[in-house]
Amino acid sequence: MGTCTEEFLKDRFHISGRVLALVAEAEADVAPLFAGLDDVMAFNQYKVLAAFQKNRVNDSHFSWNTGYGYDDPGKKILSGVYSDVFGTEAALVRPIIVNGTHAISLALTGVLRPGDELIYCTGSPYDTLHAVIGLRGEGMGSLADFGVAYKQVELTPDGHIDYAALKTAVSPKTRMVCLQRATGYGWRRAVMLEEIEEWARFVKGMAPEIICMVDNCYGEFLDVREPSEAGADLIAGSLIKNPGGGLALAGGYVAGRADLIEAVACRMTCPGIGDECGLTFGQTRAMLQGLFLAPKTVNGAVRGAMLCARVFERLGFEVCPASHEQRSDIIEAVRLGSPEALIAFCEGVQAAAPVDSYVRPEPWDMPGYADPVIMAAGAFVQGSSIELSADGPLRPPYNVYFQGGLTYEHSKFGVIRALQAMEDKGLV
Repeated sequence: MGTCTEEFLKDRFHISGRVLALVAEAEADVAPLFAGLDDVMAFNQYKVLAAFQKNRVNDSHFSWNTGYGYDDPGKKILSGVYSDVFGTEAALVRPIIVNGTHAISLALTGVLRPGDELIYCTGSPYDTLHAVIGLRGEGMGSLADFGVAYKQVELTPDGHIDYAALKTAVSPKTRMVCLQRATGYGWRRAVMLEEIEEWARFVKGMAPEIICMVDNCYGEFLDVREPSEAGADLIAGSLIKNPGGGLALAGGYVAGRADLIEAVACRMTCPGIGDECGLTFGQTRAMLQGLFLAPKTVNGAVRGAMLCARVFERLGFEVCPASHEQRSDIIEAVRLGSPEALIAFCEGVQAAAPVDSYVRPEPWDMPGYADPVIMAAGAFVQGSSIELSADGPLRPPYNVYFQGGLTYEHSKFGVIRALQAMEDKGLV
């Protein structure tokens, strides 16, 4: 960090010399690791470009239609580009998919039928999916309400898929086995692509008809392959996370086998209509441009996560993953140990935001969560977690989950402000 930058941060943002020194030392530790990230970023940038060119994207695709949307020019081009980027037969990409949970819910409810069995093999799924599955919220139209059974296989103590337990759990009724790639609100590393490939082979070896489904949220462009290129039949994610590149205003995607995507499309609209109807509402330009920028944006977010890990490692906090470990999502978890530290960290990240920086985040009962959650998210797109954000449930051991940053410099500044907020309250 140059002298002029340091002086500006001290004068304009009241950052202490100690905080700047800690961050600079941590950055020097992780900087040699950035070259590998840059190679992955470059590969994915050209992969996305190739998909754009193959689908002959042109200016007419940025306009839109009305009514039924039969001739909406953006709809099919979005599906074609996403399908090629993720190496799948088909894709469903729409701005009316409201978040990652909605995309995953469409994948589950579109494919599963009464009497089927669903198995999650990475332990408990993300909190917001509990009501979808039927683990809470009776009578809301969950999978359980419609007669879909559920089993859960925990990870091994060292965070890997427990294949022996999974083999025991699979039954003749098992229709789908799901894997959550990202950390979620757990304390584990994200699942690597090599392990996803091994998992898919294992499941198909037991019963080729079982559908392998991956929750791909937070994981896009962390590797040169996606889960759909490593054996998964179906993947789903949110456009206000990695693949939207910070420009998509809303939306989600499901990609995979053509027959499965058709079933998902019939759930999104209705049987007999599928993906033939529906509008992009003029969002195609932002969704495509965001996807084009996404590899670079994700690269900055991963760098920021590594820096966050190293800063707090140096201060003696537990972090997951460690700063030097290979990553498969953009999330960095820090075990802060107290509600005061969790709140201070999030206040610091909020103060680093370009939008609503003057707002102080408060824990609240967010829809879909079992505990009060504090969330720092001063973003251009509400709830966008590819933009700088930090959040965590107010429950012991008070882990905070740091992610995003449209640029590395902004992600780094989030670490600086979080650390400064904790220092100001005597917590570090």
